[in-house]
Amino acid sequence: MALDDQPLSVVANVGFRRLMEILEPRYVLPSRHYFTEKALPAAHKKLRDHLQDKLADDFRGSHTAERIKEAIQGMLDSWGIDKSRVHVIVRDNARNMKKAMDDMGVQSVGCLTHTLQLAVHEGLLSQRSVVDTLATARKIIGHFKHSPLAYSRLEDIQRELKMDVKRLQQDVQVRWNSSLYMLQSLLEQKHALLVYGGSYNLPATLTTAQWTLMEKTAEVLVPFEQLTRDVSMATASAADVIPAITALRRLLSQEKTTDQGVKTMKSTLLAAVKTRFAGIEEEPLYSIATLVDPRYKDRYFTESDNLSIAKDKLIQEVAKMEQRAATASEEPEAAVAEPTSKKKRQEASSSLGSILDEILEENQLESRSVSTSAEVQVQTYLLEQTSNRKSNPLQYWKQNGSRFPPLADVATKFLCAPCTSVDSERLFSAVSNVLDEKRNRLSADHVEKLIFLRKNLHLILPEYVSESESGDEE
Repeated sequence: MALDDQPLSVVANVGFRRLMEILEPRYVLPSRHYFTEKALPAAHKKLRDHLQDKLADDFRGSHTAERIKEAIQGMLDSWGIDKSRVHVIVRDNARNMKKAMDDMGVQSVGCLTHTLQLAVHEGLLSQRSVVDTLATARKIIGHFKHSPLAYSRLEDIQRELKMDVKRLQQDVQVRWNSSLYMLQSLLEQKHALLVYGGSYNLPATLTTAQWTLMEKTAEVLVPFEQLTRDVSMATASAADVIPAITALRRLLSQEKTTDQGVKTMKSTLLAAVKTRFAGIEEEPLYSIATLVDPRYKDRYFTESDNLSIAKDKLIQEVAKMEQRAATASEEPEAAVAEPTSKKKRQEASSSLGSILDEILEENQLESRSVSTSAEVQVQTYLLEQTSNRKSNPLQYWKQNGSRFPPLADVATKFLCAPCTSVDSERLFSAVSNVLDEKRNRLSADHVEKLIFLRKNLHLILPEYVSESESGDEE
């Protein structure tokens, strides 16, 4: 029920009960009341206890900084998490959220995708011709959205032209990536739309110059969309921020012969990115995470001063880990690192990926004299070849943790932080699968328990969940 978003009443369905009788006639299927009152609370308690071991109310009223602080502190208390164990909290860019985190005395960073949204929004609205073209595009798509007859005619034209029958995508003005998808859908159906416009009336038409502008605008926005997808993955971490923004800056600063008509947008986008991400290299949560990520290390810093400060802070973190380990039994001497064979650089699959590889190739390694054990570990690690950009950094530290024990502890700490709040926001979308027309009488408590199980059940049933997910993919 929790994994497949099935209603609790499924156990009362005639077809399901007959299926169970055929599979195992001796089994007596419990009632819905049993699952509601006993099975669901028991599963929730078991998983909650499991998470509490691994980690060793409704929020009503005004969302002031004080209320937010109290709510988050209450969550930490309910899970038995001491505030000193909180490495960082990812938040949005609202002032009340930032103030709440500061008042709590915990480190926090803004969501990367929220900041990127603001930067792109500024760039899109900086050029009047782009704004007018987007408005015309919305009128055209709105015509088809509100007229089934118009859509039917367009589909007939698509079939006559032997094109894939696809519907046009309407954008949401507050989400820039939906505007990109709208432009791409129009460009894909350009031929069909031109044929349609020759036979039927449209509320607006796109000129040749506007079609060209749409192509160039989409080309400029594709790297932003790729970056958004990359950092929105569940495996993305704070280590991805500095390399991604460095590559994005370089990509926007490159001048091309095809920039005619979008130069203002590119320059404004570049200025917005520089302004909104001005201090990322100075933020230890980002800089140290980047250094301990074997895919990036020290290759993506644009300012040498920021890099030096970041290395010093990393050495300090390693020294702290060494002090903590000093009270334990003496560690065996770390094995001498064997020179790693040079790996063939993977071929870039996109413009943003090619820039990341380009920056990596440009930054040559420089050795320096070291004295302390922490400095030796950091310098030895940084001098080694970077890992493949598609590899898992946590897997690297799992395999190399015995060589750099304190450094591996620092990596575990800093690589655990996500760079966006997207993964948590996906839970809000999951509610629509749990609470629908088939399960519209669920209490808030039952909804919370079902979502909790859906999100975390893989922690205690990994084999079962992995089989279920592979079945869904098929």
